[in-house]
Amino acid sequence: MAETPTFRTGLGTSNADSITLLGHDLASDMLGKVTFGELAFWLVSKRPPTENERVMFEAVLVALADHGFTPTAIAARLTYLSAPDSIQGAVAAGILGGGSRFLGVTEDSAGFLSTTIAQLDSTPTDDDGWNDVARNVITETRSQGRFVPGLGHPVHKMTDPRTPRFLELAREHDAFGPHLSLFTAIGRVHPEILGRTLPLNGAGVCGAVLADLGFSPAIVRGFALLARCAGVLGHIAEEQVDPIANDIYMTVDRNINYSPPSH
Repeated sequence: MAETPTFRTGLGTSNADSITLLGHDLASDMLGKVTFGELAFWLVSKRPPTENERVMFEAVLVALADHGFTPTAIAARLTYLSAPDSIQGAVAAGILGGGSRFLGVTEDSAGFLSTTIAQLDSTPTDDDGWNDVARNVITETRSQGRFVPGLGHPVHKMTDPRTPRFLELAREHDAFGPHLSLFTAIGRVHPEILGRTLPLNGAGVCGAVLADLGFSPAIVRGFALLARCAGVLGHIAEEQVDPIANDIYMTVDRNINYSPPSH
């Protein structure tokens, strides 16, 4: 007789009388005691965050939740206009737009910094050492015709207001690790190599923070999407009471420059 297969998980399970999450009774041990941010950290890392880690992690979620009428928000609102009976479709439409231009930079930054640090023979111990590492990686990246993730922003041309605040928080909460050290060094030395000064953007600093918290770059975009879920849901709730999606649709539809093929 074939053995019945088993399927491992260390996350949650339940029976007729209880729900167990991460080895704890959900009702008595967690409800009213664990924040959603703490739980998200815990679910992925399989351990609860320290207080300093919680502050930094939840700051990332807040920073990435909503940036106004981005393509992700517009997609969610237009999908809700088309299918108001499917709120899950509207949320999904907004989240599916998280890629290389929106939200994906957080992952790209974490990966870029982590790869660079992993190739070092030794970790620098001061700013001069990190500056040398930054110069080398910026020069190499530029020679390959690629951009350094986390540099530049389409709106915040001088300073992304999130970045200095994250650096303050990291210092206050003993969370300024090697990824943030390299990221800030990139901010210091890139003008001498690129010939112009660009801001260190918020998505990039969030990637550095998450990498310093120990998360793999492979999971980092998931946290950006988790944060943006809240923003997308806010746009859908606003659309329900103060809709603008139909105006967007009609503006495009009534201003078409129709140019059919010549044959």
